[in-house]
Amino acid sequence: MRDRGTAGPRRLNRGPGLTSWIHDHKPAAPARVHALLAALMWAVVGSALAATGVVWSLSLGWRTTAVLLGCGIIAGLVKSRLALDRVACRIVSRIETRGEGRCLGGFLSIRSWALVAVMAVGGRILRSHLGATWVIDLLYIAVGVALLFSSRLIWRGWRMKSSTNGGATSWS
Repeated sequence: MRDRGTAGPRRLNRGPGLTSWIHDHKPAAPARVHALLAALMWAVVGSALAATGVVWSLSLGWRTTAVLLGCGIIAGLVKSRLALDRVACRIVSRIETRGEGRCLGGFLSIRSWALVAVMAVGGRILRSHLGATWVIDLLYIAVGVALLFSSRLIWRGWRMKSSTNGGATSWS
């Protein structure tokens, strides 16, 4: 129990409990590694989604695939500029604000990780219920292009952080 007359912040007892073990063994990494993981995740997932949409659309014929690819690229660039660029900037800001040596999975907030899971499950449900349709192919291409294009902002943050050798220089 803390004495009311003592000055200073109250400290948690990091005794031999589970919390202490987790704190001591968490997979921590520098901020530039967090930025690299975030950029890679967006780029790899974006590329995989776009490629999957194109491959699936090939069964509809070359002309249909070309139209879907063109429309998907345009829709993806619009989605990137209107929505995902802001999200990418928030991720870079979160990584910078959290500082060095934080838990590796923390480059995204819990809410963002939940959204990733919902989108993955939602994509799977759409595909299984609607079957092979050009709408699903277009959606995969558009979302993939949007993620891939917006990843440029996270790559920029990583590059700027890497060029400062982990220093305190701002990313923005």
